[in-house]
Amino acid sequence: MSAPDASGYRIRTIPELVHDAAVAHAERPWLFHDDTVLSFTDTERATAAVAASAAALGVVKGDVVLVVAHNTATHVVVWLGLVRAGAIVLPVNPASTVAELAGFLDQARPRLAVFDPARDEAVADAREQATTRTTWVDVHELVAANGSATATGAPPDAGITPRDPAVLIPTSGTTGRSKLVTQTHQAYVLAGEGFPWWMQLTPDDRLITALPIFHVNAPVYSLLGSMAIGASVVLLSRFSPSRFVDEARRTGATEFNMIGAMLEMLMRQPERPDDADNPLRLCYTGPSPTRERHLEIERRFGIQVVCGYGMSESTYGTFWAHGERPYETIGSARQHPVLGHVNDARVMDDDGGEVATGDVGELVLRNPAIMLGYREMPDETATVLVDGWLHTGDLVRANRDGTFTFVSRKKDVIRRRGENLAPAEVEEALEAHPDVLEAAVIAVPSELGEDEIKAFVVGRPDRALDPMAVRASLLERVARFKVPRFVEIVDDLPRTPTGRLAKHRLPRERTVAEIDFDAQNTVRTERSSAGRRPSERERREL
Repeated sequence: MSAPDASGYRIRTIPELVHDAAVAHAERPWLFHDDTVLSFTDTERATAAVAASAAALGVVKGDVVLVVAHNTATHVVVWLGLVRAGAIVLPVNPASTVAELAGFLDQARPRLAVFDPARDEAVADAREQATTRTTWVDVHELVAANGSATATGAPPDAGITPRDPAVLIPTSGTTGRSKLVTQTHQAYVLAGEGFPWWMQLTPDDRLITALPIFHVNAPVYSLLGSMAIGASVVLLSRFSPSRFVDEARRTGATEFNMIGAMLEMLMRQPERPDDADNPLRLCYTGPSPTRERHLEIERRFGIQVVCGYGMSESTYGTFWAHGERPYETIGSARQHPVLGHVNDARVMDDDGGEVATGDVGELVLRNPAIMLGYREMPDETATVLVDGWLHTGDLVRANRDGTFTFVSRKKDVIRRRGENLAPAEVEEALEAHPDVLEAAVIAVPSELGEDEIKAFVVGRPDRALDPMAVRASLLERVARFKVPRFVEIVDDLPRTPTGRLAKHRLPRERTVAEIDFDAQNTVRTERSSAGRRPSERERREL
C-alpha cells in the first residue's frame, strides 16, 4: 500500500479497490450475469474464498496462474481472488487452439491453471503437448457456493503493492511467442478510477459489456470502473448484434463500450422503430468513426458516443475531454480525477523529434499506467520503452486543438513505388463510396519488388457493388499510387474476439475472386489502340 499524498489520495491495489467498494456500497448489486447477481459485499467475500483456496494450492505472490477465461460471474470472481492471493493472472481466450494453449503453458510456466472441464475441450490435448507440467483445477472448485471463505480459512496477506504485476495480457495477432504484457495493480486501478470520470458516470449508472475479460477493456473500464464509482455492471457471455439493444432494455443498462467494428455490426442490423427507445445514454468506442457516421449512430440509438484510445501496454491513452466533441479524433491525453495531470502524449518522427502541428508521427506516452514490460522479452521491451516513454507503434496526426487523429499502425505502413501510404487512409476513402460497407487494405507481394496493394471490400446489403465505379471514386479521393491494384469483393472480414479487424488472416496470395486492375487497364489500352479514343476517366486511370 502506498502512502496518501497531500490530498489524502493513495494509489491502491486491485484488492484494496474491491474492499473499499464493499465498505462503501455493501449490499448494493454490482455484477449481473445471466441469473447471478453479486453485491459488492458478495464479491469481496467470494474473492476471499478464491484467494484462500489458491493459497492452499501453493500459490504465493508472483506466481503465474493461467485462466481459460470465459465471460461469467465465476470467472470474474476467480480473477479478482487470484490477484488478491498475489498471483499474476494470465487470462487466455477460451477459443485458443491446442497449440496456442500449449504455447502459453511453456512460455509462462504457470504454478496453476484454471479451466472449466465442461467447456474447455482443448485443455486435455494441450496438457499432453506442452513440456511444462502444471496443476490444473476446476474453476468452480475455487469458489465457495455461498460466497464465504472455505474451510481453508481466511486468505493470508500476500503483501501486494500497487507496482506489483497483476496481469499478463497476451497480445493478439502475433506469430511465434506471444508478447505477454506485464501490467500492474496500479495501472488497472488508476484506469478504473479514471473511466467513470472520463465518461461522467454516477453510481446510478449501469454499465453493460460483451467484451471478453481476457482483454483489457472489460476488466479495467467496465468491471473496475463500475466498482470504483459504485455503479453496477452487466456482463454478457458474448456479443450478439441482433440482441444487444434488447439486452440493454432488459437489464436497464445506461452505458456500454464497443471497439473495432462492433458499432458497425450493430448498425448493420435491420432498423426498428424503437431503436432509440432504450435506457442507454453513453457509448465509449475507438477508433473514431467519421463525423457523419458518428452522428448517424447517435441519432439511431439515442445515445452520445465518446471516443478514445487505449492499449494493453498503457491503460492511460487518450479521450475526448468533458464537453468537447472533436469528431474523427481520439481526443487528448487522459488524466486522473484526483491526481490531475499524470499523462503526457507526444507525436514523434523517426529521428526522435516532435512533429509539427498537422504532421503525422508515432504517438508516445509517459504515465504511471505503463506496463512493466513484455515478460521475459528484454529486447522487445527496450524497443518500446525508451527513457520512460512508451512508443505505441501507432501513427497519429497532431491537431491544432491538442487532440490526435489516428492514422494507422506504424507497422502497417505500405511502401509502394517509392512512397509510403497508410492503409487506413485508403480504407476510409473506399468506405466513402455509398455502396461500400467496409474495406480492408493490405500489402501483397509484387513482381516488381516493394509492395502491391489489395483491397477486400464488403458491399452494403441490397446494393449492387461495381468495383470499377468504386475504383473511379477512389481515384477522386487519393493519389494514384495509393489506389489498390487488386480488389476482392467479400461477404465479411475476419475479426478478433473483440471485433477488431484481423488483417493477418486475409490471404496474401492471388485468388480467383480478385480483380487485377492492371490487367483491366491492359484490356482498355488494347481496345483504345483499335480505333476508339480513350475517355477522360480511362486516361486518368491509365
